[in-house]
Amino acid sequence: MSKLRLVGIGPGSQDYLTFKAKEIVESSDILIGSRRALELFKDVEAEKMELGVLNMDEMLKLAVSKACKGKSVALLSTGDPGFSGVLKPILKLVGDLDIEVVPGVSSVQICASKLHVPWDEANIITMHGKGIPKDILKMITNGKPTIILPNTTIEELVNFLIENEIDPGRKVAVCEKMSYPDEKVLKTTLQDVLNEKFGYMCILVIY
Repeated sequence: MSKLRLVGIGPGSQDYLTFKAKEIVESSDILIGSRRALELFKDVEAEKMELGVLNMDEMLKLAVSKACKGKSVALLSTGDPGFSGVLKPILKLVGDLDIEVVPGVSSVQICASKLHVPWDEANIITMHGKGIPKDILKMITNGKPTIILPNTTIEELVNFLIENEIDPGRKVAVCEKMSYPDEKVLKTTLQDVLNEKFGYMCILVIY
């Protein structure tokens, strides 16, 4: 029976790849993933197809099509497939096709570990592809730390919170590029986040 494997490849470093992920990738005919996901497996002899924001739908449909034709397809998902990953959109496409989900380490887990935050006691919000959720203000005032994956820029989120009367002096932390050599963990205030420059690979933690 044909099978499509959704493989969590961790936050980006080889150090956080699981043995299971490596085993499946190395035995696959086709690898489909983002550029930085594929770079982890540049020595693997498989057909590689790059997935990006602009061709996401096309590549997910291609992954299903190739698997249905008997190819061994590994669809690479940064972090874990079930958290802001490929599991949710692929479930709408697979029909009767058998899929296997291989968990991976999320950047949220790395961030929580760096900050000593028990993440089972935190609010966890992903804004990827969703925008700012309506209940975010209620969540960040419920007494728990809140870990947020911003949608585009962290500045957009911080400005929204300040404009909606969240204390600019509220203690926060920003974790950027988790597991990479240039990863950064900054403990600061909500207002002072606006004095820094961050890329899209960052997480905001509000205490």
